[in-house]
This record gives sequence, structure tokens and C-alpha cells, in this order.
Amino acid sequence: MSEPLALRKVIERINDGAIRIPGFQRKFVWEPVRAALLMDSIYKGYPFGSVLLWRTRNELKTEKTVGGFELPPPEKDYPIDYVLDGQQRLTSIFATFQTGLDAPQEDPEVWLPIYYDFTAREDAQDSRFVALSEDEFDAEKHFPLRTFFDPVAFSRAVRGLSEERNVEIVGVQEKFKEALIPAETFETEDRTRVAIVFERVNRMGVELDMFELLTAWTWSEEFDLQNRFADLSEEFSEFGFEDVGSDNDLMLRCCAAILKGDPAPSAMIDIKRRGRP
Repeated sequence: MSEPLALRKVIERINDGAIRIPGFQRKFVWEPVRAALLMDSIYKGYPFGSVLLWRTRNELKTEKTVGGFELPPPEKDYPIDYVLDGQQRLTSIFATFQTGLDAPQEDPEVWLPIYYDFTAREDAQDSRFVALSEDEFDAEKHFPLRTFFDPVAFSRAVRGLSEERNVEIVGVQEKFKEALIPAETFETEDRTRVAIVFERVNRMGVELDMFELLTAWTWSEEFDLQNRFADLSEEFSEFGFEDVGSDNDLMLRCCAAILKGDPAPSAMIDIKRRGRP
């Protein structure tokens, strides 16, 4: 296990482009309420999982944004840490606390700002944090977490608070400033090993669907199944078959039927493993 990462350091490294999301990762899928519960776990010192990073000196051609944020390019010749496991947690943390980039558009199903609720009761089970849209925010009750690592923004936000609440929110802020994320760094330039590690890690957590599994298992610098299917989808749409191109499962079945004579996507497993250790 590598050294744990401080929340502030994670935010800085993502902002600097040193921690990035590889293209073969699934998209950000956590609902705002789940991100709020993560903040509550961090605040209360509950275990919230570790992250696995792949360190390399070669920037990938295909990457995903971090929660809708476009990141700057990494420093030249500087190692990049790509997230293999823990993407949802790191994305939620970054989107909650960073202030240097334009915030993602509010969407109740995708992302809402996270606030500390002064009126929530202190309880081991109930969360002290809530995800709110702009019209739900009440300055008398809620304090924005996005200010915690921005001294100027935090100073402005506490001006209107009573002395009691000022002391309370400073105590909350300190817990996040001291929080550490368990992290392990996997260093290699062998892309085959990276795909295998990614596939195995995800099988131990939330099970990948067959398309995601094949994407990770076959991924290399020269081949990205997601991109190839996206290209096919564009070609199909020109002939009026948009529904076919947007259905990855159907596309896999067609490929399996052509290559293996079996329309089950699982029939592709042998093909993707050929030549792999």
C-alpha cells in the first residue's frame, strides 16, 4: 500500500492534470445524494474505500473528463496517475471542493453542490451533508463545502455566521483538511497488464457489463473498443440505423455472431484473451 493521499493534495494534483481518468473507465454515475453520503463518511472518520492509481510517463490518447471538468494537460515528462479504481469517489471529492474551474451544470440526477447542514442532528447514521440545487439553498442553514480548500472563499462564506456556527464550521473544515484517502500506486508501461488489473479490480467491486469488460480487456494505445463502436454508430446513423449504433449490447451480439457464429456477447471472451497471459 502506498502512502495515503490528503484531500487537498488530490484536488491539487487533479487540477494540475497529474491525476486523470483513462478512456476505458466507465462514466461518472454517482447520484448527488451518494456524493453527500461520502462527505459524511469522511467527516465522521468512517472507512470509505481506497483508490488504485496507474503511474506512467506516457499520456493516453483517450481520456475522460473528471465530473465534467476539462483538465489542463499534464506537465511534460512528469508521471501521470490514471485512476483504475476509485473513480467515483475521487470525482465526487474533486467536484465538491475545487473552485478553480467552472462548476459542472447542476442536474439532480448527475451533480448538485454539497452543503453542510447546521440544523441536521448529530447522529451516527444520519448525514450532516446534503446535495442541493441553487433554489433549495438556504444561507441560514447550509454552508458550501466548495469553499473548504479556498481560504478567500471560506473567509467570505463565514462572515455572516454567528460565533457559535463559525466555530462549528471551522471544526468541520479541519476534519476534511486532515482527512486521508488510502491509495495504492501500480507503476508499469505494459498496457496489457493495466487492462488485466482493471478488469480484475472491477470484478471484485461493481461488476462490469460485458461491453465494459471487453473494453478494458482489449484496450491498448492502438485499440479502444468504445471509440470503434462510436465510429460504427456514426456510420450506421447515416443510413437511418441510429438505434442499432446506440445499443452496445446489440452491436456486441452482431460482432459475436460474425466472428464466432454465436450471438452471445460472452462468446467474445476467447477472442479477447487470445495471446494474453
